[in-house]
Amino acid sequence: MPDFVGAIDQGTTSTRFIVFDHDGLEVARHQLEHTQILPRSGWVEHDPTEIWERTRAVVETTLRTAGLAASDLAAVGITNQRETTVVWDPTTGRPVTNAIVWQDTRTDRICAALQNSGAAQLIRDRTGVPPATYFSAAKVQWILDNVNGVRHAVATGHAVFGTIDSWLLWNLTGGADGGLHVTDPTNASRTMLMNLETLEWDAELLALFDIPHDVLPAIKASSQVFGYSRPAGPFGGEVAIGGVLGDQQAAMAGQACFSAGEAKNTYGTGSFLLLNTGSDIVRSKHGLLTTVCHQFAGQSAQYALEGSIAVTGAAVQWLRDQLGIISGAAQSEALAAQVDDSAGIYFVPAFSGLFAPYWRSDARGAIVGLSRYHTNAHLARATLEAICYQTRDVVEAMRDDTGIALRELRVDGGVTANALCMQLQADILGVPVSKPMVAETTALGAAYTAGLATGFWSTAAELRANWKQGRKWLPSWPEDRRENGYAGWKKAVARSLDWVDVGAR
Repeated sequence: MPDFVGAIDQGTTSTRFIVFDHDGLEVARHQLEHTQILPRSGWVEHDPTEIWERTRAVVETTLRTAGLAASDLAAVGITNQRETTVVWDPTTGRPVTNAIVWQDTRTDRICAALQNSGAAQLIRDRTGVPPATYFSAAKVQWILDNVNGVRHAVATGHAVFGTIDSWLLWNLTGGADGGLHVTDPTNASRTMLMNLETLEWDAELLALFDIPHDVLPAIKASSQVFGYSRPAGPFGGEVAIGGVLGDQQAAMAGQACFSAGEAKNTYGTGSFLLLNTGSDIVRSKHGLLTTVCHQFAGQSAQYALEGSIAVTGAAVQWLRDQLGIISGAAQSEALAAQVDDSAGIYFVPAFSGLFAPYWRSDARGAIVGLSRYHTNAHLARATLEAICYQTRDVVEAMRDDTGIALRELRVDGGVTANALCMQLQADILGVPVSKPMVAETTALGAAYTAGLATGFWSTAAELRANWKQGRKWLPSWPEDRRENGYAGWKKAVARSLDWVDVGAR
């Protein structure tokens, strides 16, 4: 058995290839950024060909610098930015247009029309998500309706759709020379087209979006041998492609959150908090998304509730870039530590509205409770608290939907380097917060999923044993301080609403 497993981590701004050993420890990596294409306001695109070229380059560079060959890898997993939409010609491998990124909002009118037509409840019931520009189906419809010749190309077998995982897997397994057109349920559940119960494309939804079934990839379990890389590809030999997971679900696997009631929060520019609900499909009544957590070969799917927060780490960047009160993100901790509390001020960073659980596009940023006593240190501390209060909002919604009281929150992402923020998170939630030793949980989760498919790891229990705590923060606030602080936060959120007429264009 080879000694290592690899993971392709294709993100919104860059692509990484990381090699892990049997203990889940990083052995080697390389990373490259790709171009962010912004043709007009609200439009965000990537060049799929550039992403594939970057993927080849990071794989080749990592293996070369580490002195590794394809024969040293037991398997490779893929994790990816979800929802980003690619349509390409399977006979040539050329994209018909740039990929439309998950952040892109050009489909707002399509989604608004669905909302107004009453189709919203059908979409939510079948897929667990609402009609929103975030998801893939409206992006595919836009390409079919607005890029010349694509409808005809579909009819003649010259156009297929996939999210980034499908695009990479197709290229790795041969491209125009027999490449496999497949995806997994975690990515398919982000399209507005997959039935959560059957894990199949839903004919009624395909008709609603006018998307032919033939353009869609086959849906396979997240952990299985999908196929093998071609020797002419970046690995220089045959390697089993054994796992595919969307990025947030991959982080769940990397954090070993395999059982119902386990949760993780990934703190980046925004945050993504997922709660494993096991085999239960919990349909949220409190502003959360229902999604597939993972599906291992031969097993039923596991599901999750997901809460996405628009602005967390970006609020610290705002202190640096717009206000200039810190020179770098790390300084926010030292500045906030100069005071014992925020002295009654709250910062709601609703720069472009609030995501889960509010979903209020009319909200805007607000700093409330100010007096002449307050300093930049109080604002810095209120910013860190805002990250934590937004997380509590999502945790409260998850509890209301499931009845599950969180026992621990596992955390990863850049903000976890701020120890004060993580202590505040434990205090505001009232539960322990744990950070793993291996920070690259997204890539690690893809590696785990691939390794399980090939026998490199035997069971999820073996992966649990790999998880090692890097640091733990325990709650220190008394209950009255916790609840009074949260009540103040809710008042501050109320002040941020109704600032923008969302109908104005």
